[in-house]
Amino acid sequence: MANRATDKTSTRVPHSAHPGLRWLLSIGALLSVLISGCGDRTAQAQRKIQGIVYCAEANPVSFNPQVTTTGSTIDIIANQLYNTLISIDPLTAEFRPELATAWEISEDGKQITFTLRKDVTFHSTDYFTPTRTMNADDVVFSFNRLFDVYNPFHFVGDANYPYFQSVGMDQLIRRIVKVDDYTVRFELFSSESSFLSNIATDFAVILSQEYAMQLVEQENKQDFDMLPVGTGPYKYKGFLRDNLIRYHKHPGYWKHDLAMDQLVYDITTNNTSRIAKMLTKECDITAHPSATQLETLAARSDIRVDKAVNLNVGYWAFNTEKPPFDNVLVRKALAHSIDFQKIMKAVFYGNGIQARSILPPSSWAFQTQAMPSYDPERAREFLIQAGYPDGFEMDLWAMPVSRIYNPNARKMAELIQSDLREIGIRATIVEYEWNTFLERVGKHEHDSVLLGWAADTPDPDNFFSPLLSCTATFSGKNPANWCHPEFDLLLTQALDTTDLQQRKQFYQQAQQMLIAELPVVPIAHGMRFQASNTSVMGIELRPFGGISLANARKN
Repeated sequence: MANRATDKTSTRVPHSAHPGLRWLLSIGALLSVLISGCGDRTAQAQRKIQGIVYCAEANPVSFNPQVTTTGSTIDIIANQLYNTLISIDPLTAEFRPELATAWEISEDGKQITFTLRKDVTFHSTDYFTPTRTMNADDVVFSFNRLFDVYNPFHFVGDANYPYFQSVGMDQLIRRIVKVDDYTVRFELFSSESSFLSNIATDFAVILSQEYAMQLVEQENKQDFDMLPVGTGPYKYKGFLRDNLIRYHKHPGYWKHDLAMDQLVYDITTNNTSRIAKMLTKECDITAHPSATQLETLAARSDIRVDKAVNLNVGYWAFNTEKPPFDNVLVRKALAHSIDFQKIMKAVFYGNGIQARSILPPSSWAFQTQAMPSYDPERAREFLIQAGYPDGFEMDLWAMPVSRIYNPNARKMAELIQSDLREIGIRATIVEYEWNTFLERVGKHEHDSVLLGWAADTPDPDNFFSPLLSCTATFSGKNPANWCHPEFDLLLTQALDTTDLQQRKQFYQQAQQMLIAELPVVPIAHGMRFQASNTSVMGIELRPFGGISLANARKN
């Protein structure tokens, strides 16, 4: 691969270093040789045939989906390294078995019992060799880690489990009981209609309790989320930050034998550079080509561009705990300042639809809302009513990465900046490296931010609770920093009933409240695009959740 370091200096690893560190340093030295371009060209070509190279847009935040909701990380780790108890069929949206073969819900909805699959093997790696197959102990451990303060891994990573905390799972699960080696019962404080949907997300992965206890004995608990062990199709082999990630196939994968021996993620943060590598065949697949690049890619006979309808929304969020954004009149002024049509043309190039709610039109709870229209004169009137006739200065944070719901946040920010100038507001665009950006937004350092959300389940609650609930605010995943008790009550009422029409009414009231209060301005819903070499088959783009390469192969 091009543009990689070619330093061939050997690395001596002190024997006193703990096993994880010794292994990482030695594999780093090995990988530097592999990527330097040295060695027998025939062997290199053979490795390329037996593996897939995926051009990724960012370093992973972690190698454990429990501790992150970052889309670029989830794409890299979730479906490649792990499995969940159940999943959601992308065509029917029905639940289907994974590590659980069956599940039963009690009459009151407060107990859900899962029957586990037998003979599922965990990864055997350079740092861990399992002595048993997956059983109930692993399931109980995986979920107790999230909620039980006495679990030895609960506070590893500051006890931050953003998805589960944002949907209130830590307040829903009363306890998890091992009935026998292959039966687990979840006992809830109350029934909740979205429980199974949340269990089916990419974040609800099953981890190895045996591996965790090994790390406790070695006093290396901090390795748990960065040196992964799962049951998924691929197993971790190495990671060089800003360079590459290497997975090898899991020979004991319970579903089927894999066609490819290895999967390599070439970390290329620049979108243009990723496309260049795609065109020169350095990459077999590339993440999130921009709308402006689709025509170039589609013109190539050796490149296939796939697209998928995706449940997502791009939005502009205001930090409602910071003046003047705590004033709804100011938020209305900002909302009316945006030329939505200009954004749709200049950023989405016809590959998205303007948002009429936080929910996309394909959601069963969607209701068209009277969205703020582009009206600079009305925006100025709201500013005068709010006490800011001469405007004010503010920050506008823009994502440094391309996303389905916002292919070019920088350009969108520049368009909004220009619109704001027309009503007397002086906006400064702020950008950071992606992981730093997320950390600072989580601490609510921003005035306003362009972000978005791609749903993990088809349940409407997946758009509301993770983004705008009070619990999401407390976990740092509510970019509007907005906690509204009446809004939270509507979400609770919707989850407490299984009557679809009642749920729909509650969610429609929630949508109406969001437009009245405007903690966020929904902007657009985008299409997901994936470019790949025509020789690569079996890529699964899921309408909710990340990409799966379990069935990927080369013709």
